[in-house]
Amino acid sequence: MTGFGSGRGLAADEEVVVELKSVNHKFCEVKVRLPRELAALETALVRRIKDRVARGSLDVTVKRTSRASVGLVPVIDGALAREYRRAFADLAAAAGVPDTTTVRELAALPNVLRLEEPQVDASKVAPALDAAADAALAALEVMRTTEGRAIEKDLLARLELVEASVNEVQKQSPASVDDYRRRLSERIAELTHGMTVDPQRLAQEVAFFAERCDVAEELTRMRSHLEQFKALCAAPEPSGRKLDFLVQEMHREVNTTGSKSASAAITGLIVQLKAELERVREQVQNVE
Repeated sequence: MTGFGSGRGLAADEEVVVELKSVNHKFCEVKVRLPRELAALETALVRRIKDRVARGSLDVTVKRTSRASVGLVPVIDGALAREYRRAFADLAAAAGVPDTTTVRELAALPNVLRLEEPQVDASKVAPALDAAADAALAALEVMRTTEGRAIEKDLLARLELVEASVNEVQKQSPASVDDYRRRLSERIAELTHGMTVDPQRLAQEVAFFAERCDVAEELTRMRSHLEQFKALCAAPEPSGRKLDFLVQEMHREVNTTGSKSASAAITGLIVQLKAELERVREQVQNVE
């Protein structure tokens, strides 16, 4: 399901903004972009999001601002400075001159004094990140809920069409047996040129055909799948994968029904059922 959510969190001198963008995906996939100094918090953030989102591809952007930030700070390499100082002392002793090296001269040497970003304690930023993520997830869920209601309405309308077609197939099934009996009688009469045909044998052939074309089991299972589908649509928990499975099972029952049918009317209904179920399947991919 698609959606967008943004949240802001504050903790001590830290301010964090989290933005979530969600698009359709079969599973839950989370991609995080956050400042390098917060890399240690990525695993916990992904887990927090997956605890509340079951399906979807989510892009997560994290921005951090520190109210106590002073930009770059000087960092001293004390070990290197001591090595320079020792080298100058050895040089002065070897040359027989006084060692007059000053601190400013040492600081000017390569890598003794450099500017770096201040170290960040990720544990102090974590509360702000959690608060921002929760706010962003709440906003995301509002959008996804609105979309979910619209999808539910569309799915239930399509299920009514599917159910109507299933009822029509059941209504047409006896007619296909009667039509087979009539066509068989006409064909036999044509081939035998009016000779008497054993009625018991004719009834036996019609019974065999009726047994081969019996789709009562398939239609019963189909109705069961439809009822389960409706119940899942009304359930509060994420049901996208279960709905996907039920649509596959409905496709299976419709295919079996079609393979058993010898009626042109039922064949036409099977085509309609397959087309409508394919639309349902595509819509279910959007459901969490």
